[in-house]
Amino acid sequence: MNTMKSRLEVIAKQQRMGFHITEVTCYLTADLFYLEVVLLPCGGVEEVKVAPHGASPVPSETFLQLLRSKYFAEFSVKLEGLYNQYNIPGDNEVKLKLFASLQWLGKDLQQISDLPRSPKDFDTDVDETNNGRMGSLITGKEDCPLMIHFFTTRTDRKKTSELHTERVIYAAQVTVGDSDVPHKLQMASVISQPAQLDPRGYPVFLPPSEGPYETFPAVFLLKLQPAIPMMASFIYNVSQITEVTIPDVGLQWAPLPKLLMRRSSANTQQETSDEQDAVFKVSLSGGGIHRYVLPGAVWELPAQRAAVVDTIPFTHPSHVPAVLELLRHQCAINTLLRSCFSSQRDTTGLGCDLHFEVLPESESSFSVTFQRPNTDSLAVLLVNVSDSRLITCTLFGAGIGEPSVEEYLSTVVMRSMSIPVTLRSLYSKLEELTSAPLSPRLPDTTEAENDHCAPFDGAVTDNDGASTTFSQSASVPEESFGVSGSACYAVSVSKSELHPEINTSPAVDPYTYTPPVGVFSQWVTSNGQLSEPI
Repeated sequence: MNTMKSRLEVIAKQQRMGFHITEVTCYLTADLFYLEVVLLPCGGVEEVKVAPHGASPVPSETFLQLLRSKYFAEFSVKLEGLYNQYNIPGDNEVKLKLFASLQWLGKDLQQISDLPRSPKDFDTDVDETNNGRMGSLITGKEDCPLMIHFFTTRTDRKKTSELHTERVIYAAQVTVGDSDVPHKLQMASVISQPAQLDPRGYPVFLPPSEGPYETFPAVFLLKLQPAIPMMASFIYNVSQITEVTIPDVGLQWAPLPKLLMRRSSANTQQETSDEQDAVFKVSLSGGGIHRYVLPGAVWELPAQRAAVVDTIPFTHPSHVPAVLELLRHQCAINTLLRSCFSSQRDTTGLGCDLHFEVLPESESSFSVTFQRPNTDSLAVLLVNVSDSRLITCTLFGAGIGEPSVEEYLSTVVMRSMSIPVTLRSLYSKLEELTSAPLSPRLPDTTEAENDHCAPFDGAVTDNDGASTTFSQSASVPEESFGVSGSACYAVSVSKSELHPEINTSPAVDPYTYTPPVGVFSQWVTSNGQLSEPI
């Protein structure tokens, strides 16, 4: 028993909590909650209870099982999350008011989350996380902080890259923190009653002049877990939504790929400078090695500068859905770019079957330049991430007139969230199409005059498990992308060489924010029926 008491006392001090003991009970205390641990004479744990301020203690099965299993590190992490939830700034009176405000915020977020919507994914867990207005909202539990799971990738190996077999869940803890600027925060529900929806399925909120607001030197916070590298334009758009500036103190700006490499578990090598090219070997299950080059000088451009954001301040529940959409959009871009990284840095290109160069085209799109199968000419795959649910692929210079190929690639990249898997599928398709007899609609085939590098010859496994054999003798149409034989290594293509349809200007901002007050249509239609949500 004494050993367990000592363990709990150390954990309490680590979490800046008080520690008190009676004969068989330990209390880990904070200003707005306490944890009660009842011990057995043998040193085991009989019961664990959590008591928020003003409420009776409630048994916590999660804390109980962690202590019984002697998972003290996990216990400490969970306790830290709970402490952060209740670690509210101010004197006792302000603490209690802000605690009440946070509880009302949670209730409004839950009400928005419960609004009806049409599912967009057959996997209910993925659908709720990636498509729900509030993601997967975890609330109403005394032993768990208010959390939002807002983005994840699939774990089905048949539908995703073999490089990404573990589900990564991006989450945000909702809490409150101090602020140098006073803000109006809710002291009751700010959703108008009776409930009203606009045609998109979002609620009407009470205006500040009518709502139950009170001014505090505080602000609501989304604490991101893990922190997310975000481009400058996305950070600006978040501030436009919340009307609260994200503090730039401590933000370290760098090219987006460099920040992603720093935070990638696969990247254990020495960092490169901003101007230095990042080059990786990526091995695919079933055979095949890709080489990816991300030119440092190009990614160094101001539009591609980013910073790691761990906290987003906001003041109103209406801000959260729009902010989550921005975070999902950035996570989708980050996931695709990170799929090109590995722990294998490469400087020679030797032993690689296929070579690719990844270049930024706008804030939400990038291109992948590669050598067409069995030729000395280049083609470009443009990947446009309109949002987390709409990623499209456009192929330039491939010498095929098959729109279905682009539709197929768009489906692959959406399902796999992996550039290597998408490009493997693309090569399989190109080999299949260019090995078939030429259609009369296609230009005559000419053989490459200087075939300095042998094309890839082998088999790779497509997403559905089918094996495709590559042919060295297949002839393909030549395009204006012809280059020397050195194109078997990643080669930059200037803007003038790209197809004019590739748009290099910044994408139109899809996150124009409309203030929450007085701009929503009726929640209920004129005939009294519930309007159809999106």
